[in-house]
Amino acid sequence: MNFTQNWQLIIFFVFCFITLVQVFYYLFFFVRLAAYKTKQKNTSQTHPVSVIICARDEAANLVKNLPGALIQQYRTTHEVIVVDDNSFDDSKYLLEEFQKTYKQLHVVLLKQEAKFIPGKKFPLSVGIKTAKHEIVLLTDADCVPASEFWIEKMQETYDNDTEIVLGYGAFHKRKGILNKLIRWETFHTALQYLSYALAGTPYMGVGRNLSYKKSIFFRNKGFTSHNHIPSGDDDLFINKAATKHNTKINIDKDAFTLSTPAKTWQQWTRQKSRHYSTGKFYKASHKFLLGLYSLSHFLFYPLLLASLLLYNWQYALIVFGIRFLAQAIVLYPCMKKLNEKDLYPWFLFIDIWMFFYYLIFAPAIFKRPKKQWK
Repeated sequence: MNFTQNWQLIIFFVFCFITLVQVFYYLFFFVRLAAYKTKQKNTSQTHPVSVIICARDEAANLVKNLPGALIQQYRTTHEVIVVDDNSFDDSKYLLEEFQKTYKQLHVVLLKQEAKFIPGKKFPLSVGIKTAKHEIVLLTDADCVPASEFWIEKMQETYDNDTEIVLGYGAFHKRKGILNKLIRWETFHTALQYLSYALAGTPYMGVGRNLSYKKSIFFRNKGFTSHNHIPSGDDDLFINKAATKHNTKINIDKDAFTLSTPAKTWQQWTRQKSRHYSTGKFYKASHKFLLGLYSLSHFLFYPLLLASLLLYNWQYALIVFGIRFLAQAIVLYPCMKKLNEKDLYPWFLFIDIWMFFYYLIFAPAIFKRPKKQWK
């Protein structure tokens, strides 16, 4: 066997190994979400809840979305806290008008910046300290609960051992390929953090729909270990505080939140670059798991193409088919659970797009985060 044949065989073997890694993630991690069923409780208990929303110059979003949090059907004591973080728009006057109708609305007006704490962490910390109740439920000003039972469904997840509940923050469905790519990326991220949590390795949550107890926030000294990083008020805190024993997920469709997706590629890339700047601060074990998956995902299609052209197209297609079958079996029930099944016919095309996605957003991991959250 000459050198050229050895080189071609090596490429094929590497392709097989990368495929094996990908199939492992689907059949060990992601299948857990596909098979997940909410356990029925023999007894139910309702808990007082404090909903916290931080807003800076979000008057337009508050008009659209805040009523969704204020008209929740929840008979137990609850409050909605809006932290108005140095807004220059009409947020103050808008919130005053809301308070006339909704007595459960409490407004915290911040008039000074926390100079050495960039981003959203200072206003969120103030909101949590202000909260009257042990369970806090977080969302953003540009999010609206998917139903009037959002508070009820999210708090139902708690039991004596639970301190963190990871929810799903979806995006509104719109026409166009950009909307599909945004929703796929959101689904793909949720597929990972929800599946990892079910596997006993929770590593992040999203601030659009996240709940935890005040006691775990104060026990971990809030955001002090990463106050210098503008982003990460959701994922870095969960990365530090979550364990396999204290974390649960909630994928009830009534417990989702919905956000308006970016309308332009530039807006979306700016948002994602900011979010990815926190990944390098995760625990080493989480960085390894996430990095191995992303690297294998990134290399899969170039190695497939090389194997098709340089080795044996029949063998290459067989290996490709194994991964495709694993994807097809696992993704459909996951998409159905997260109400994204309209993306299923597109999954192969968008999966190929993910090669370019990694090229676009990988540099964000190494960039210095911007200091402002708005």
